Amino acid sequence: MNIKSDIENLENYKKYLLVEEAIHEFLKNNEYLKIDLPVMSPALIPESYLEVFETKFKYLGHMENLYLTPSPELFLKRLLAYGVGDCYYLGKSFRNSDPPSPLHSFEFTMLEFYKMNADYMDIAEVTLKMLRHINSRVGNKKLNFNRWEKITIAQAFEKYSGIKEKQLFDHKLFMEKAKDKGYKTEGFSFEDIWSQIYAQEIEPNLGKNGYPTLIYDYPKEFASLAKLNGDGRTTQRFEFYINGVELGDCYTELTDWKEQLTRFKEENSKRIKTSKTVHPIDKGIIEALKYGLGRCSGIAIGVERLAMIFANTTTIAKLKLINVSS
Repeated sequence: MNIKSDIENLENYKKYLLVEEAIHEFLKNNEYLKIDLPVMSPALIPESYLEVFETKFKYLGHMENLYLTPSPELFLKRLLAYGVGDCYYLGKSFRNSDPPSPLHSFEFTMLEFYKMNADYMDIAEVTLKMLRHINSRVGNKKLNFNRWEKITIAQAFEKYSGIKEKQLFDHKLFMEKAKDKGYKTEGFSFEDIWSQIYAQEIEPNLGKNGYPTLIYDYPKEFASLAKLNGDGRTTQRFEFYINGVELGDCYTELTDWKEQLTRFKEENSKRIKTSKTVHPIDKGIIEALKYGLGRCSGIAIGVERLAMIFANTTTIAKLKLINVSS
């Protein structure tokens, strides 16, 4: 593990601070309550695609496993169900085993905000207004936030990879098409190959036409904690991109506790099969959903990535005065 002092990043770091200040200012002006949260928890949301950090609390003869939180969602959902209203968290989150990259760090700053009586497209409009506010403070004339460039997942796959909608939502046809395109499919799942094509053929084209791109309606296999659309095939979920970089992930929140528990069990089973760290499932969210979570939507945004875009850098390392890396 290396520790490096990067005082030459000072000007970029100041822009990062301006982005943070603008976020707080915008959300406060729009009556979102700032929430301070723990960064360790004895239980987590089971998410099959990420690995976590495990630590231990020790006192005399007592010992308890704790986990660094990969997102603040498990805490915020409780508060939303019990009536806290529109709220946000801006602070540290942690993800283990991410490959070294200019866009990834095992410790990073996340903004997550939720709005009641809203769906994912309502959050899209709030996010666009926030981006305009940030730009007014930081002053990057190369960025235009007058509107979204909107594209569905199905439209994007046909446009950029030649995979038609019928193939996209049929596992057998999709895998055949992927194999024809030269992808190695044997031993890999639909989700594996889908993610590979998405990363290689779709993402590099997003946010490149002068406006941020909002790509939405992901297949149900990538529902996570999102509500399904009426078609039964897609979810009320979007991500947004600038210059080919994914910056935020949003969905209309699933409020059915039985469906959520089923998904948790499925995700936990996938974690076990892929030899990821086994941790207790956060049943507190299930209890909160039983209590009653109203119609709402939320978004998670990587703040370093966002600041990187505004600072015109190509790596989040250029924002930091102290860099810790493997």
